[in-house]
Amino acid sequence: MKKVGLLFASLFLMLGLMAQTKYSVDKAHSSVNFKVKHNGISFVNGSFNSFDGFIQGDLNNLEKANVEFTVDAASIDTRVEPRDKHLRSADFFDVEKYPNMSFKSTGIEKVDDKSYKLNGLLTIKDVTKQVTFDVKYGGETVGRDGKDIIGFSGKYTINRMDYNVVYDPDSKTIAKEVDIILYMEFKAN
Repeated sequence: MKKVGLLFASLFLMLGLMAQTKYSVDKAHSSVNFKVKHNGISFVNGSFNSFDGFIQGDLNNLEKANVEFTVDAASIDTRVEPRDKHLRSADFFDVEKYPNMSFKSTGIEKVDDKSYKLNGLLTIKDVTKQVTFDVKYGGETVGRDGKDIIGFSGKYTINRMDYNVVYDPDSKTIAKEVDIILYMEFKAN
């Protein structure tokens, strides 16, 4: 009887592990973007061109999935090279000292069939803070190679001062609030 119980326990464990699929970010079909108000009258948009990340979990139970993401801070791109160079400096991201920004999930809450709250730790420079991204599930499909693909978009607004990005502390030119906007596709490994 013990052997039968151990056999069933082993089968459940194996099935649970098989359901834990790892999905890596498809960099060709994803983007990490930001928007910040400039001079109080318009916005500067930008992106980070180098990033990596994954989701590990079961699509039928995303609340138990694990999400990790890393962004190369030096890959910032606002389409104006002198501004990008300034953003890489110690005035902003100090990429020589802090080359990466990262996110690691601490929990996912389902709001409805297409909406989630993605809780986690966001690290920018030398500061790590608990944040909650509003995430929309775009759905799933099968790629040409037969692998599952899942899509998401996410939004969160940070106060850059909270992360020691303190250039223009009075916000006369650059607003304190920065919108982070993510468009992501992940492909099963």
